[in-house]
Amino acid sequence: MKIKTSPIDVVVAWVDGSDPLLYKKRMQYLDHKMEDKLPGADHTRFHSLNEVSFCILSIFKFAPFVRKIFIVTDNQNPGVDQVVKTYFPERLSDLHLVDHKEIFEDYETHLPTFNSICISNMLWRIKGLSKQFVYFNDDIFLLRPITPSTWFKNGNPVLRGKWVFPPYERLVWDRIKEMIGKTFFSNDKERKPSFQVNQWNAARLLGFKIRYFRSGHTPLALNRERLEDYFTTCPNILVENIKHRFRVYSQFNTVALANHLELLGGNKNRLKPQAVYMQPYKRNANYIARKFKQVLKEEQNYFLCVQSLELATRKHQDEFFNKMNQLLQTQIT
Repeated sequence: MKIKTSPIDVVVAWVDGSDPLLYKKRMQYLDHKMEDKLPGADHTRFHSLNEVSFCILSIFKFAPFVRKIFIVTDNQNPGVDQVVKTYFPERLSDLHLVDHKEIFEDYETHLPTFNSICISNMLWRIKGLSKQFVYFNDDIFLLRPITPSTWFKNGNPVLRGKWVFPPYERLVWDRIKEMIGKTFFSNDKERKPSFQVNQWNAARLLGFKIRYFRSGHTPLALNRERLEDYFTTCPNILVENIKHRFRVYSQFNTVALANHLELLGGNKNRLKPQAVYMQPYKRNANYIARKFKQVLKEEQNYFLCVQSLELATRKHQDEFFNKMNQLLQTQIT
């Protein structure tokens, strides 16, 4: 007898920074001097090389149990319909575009936003989103078949990461650099946002003091109702975090907040990331081949994260996409 499971949806955040309209919109809130002073406004944060097509196809291929995929954009369209129609025509109706205006309804004064933290804060507001959902960035891919229990067990999210001590050294050093810059060089550049610090900010907000649970670059399982309850109860905390159009040091990471709410609620589903991390920028000639060899060899790894691909050489980019086509049995150009 087939076991009935609760629906699981996927949310993919996507942006095409090369879009002239989006660039123009961004520059309305940012001149070139500010771009140098705001690390969270670095233009490379908004690049896209059509990784999203491989991301979507990997989900349909290796996680066919996923009910719907919502792609969250700022009045853009990643154009993945054709590749989905080619390889998974029966799933085309399960693909949905969600504009920022939908999830920021009643919070429109904070739009436009160019801040992934703010966007992730509002994902629970997607209309029709299942209670159980998984958050992807477009540079994260599935590597092999998984089951619903990879992400949810006994109705609770599986938290992927590990317990670590707070990043005190990073916090102190960042503060020292900021003080030196302001005192001796009249430098008012803000501290560079940190994935690690933003997670610690979330844990600290919830009262964690000695250690925190740090997640990695993997698909992130979330409970929509958990986030909805918290932000509905604490609307001021939500507004304070989404007011920044570009990522800043002081913000808290949404997933880290959700993870620590789960831990406070007694969730004991904790596992290692089970992911391969790839950053092909300034690497040697066999870097991509070596990483994909690791992908094929280590069967316990389900996920792949590829960062800064836009900064890699064209040869490395082509090699990466060739390997993904082999993995997914596709011919995307």
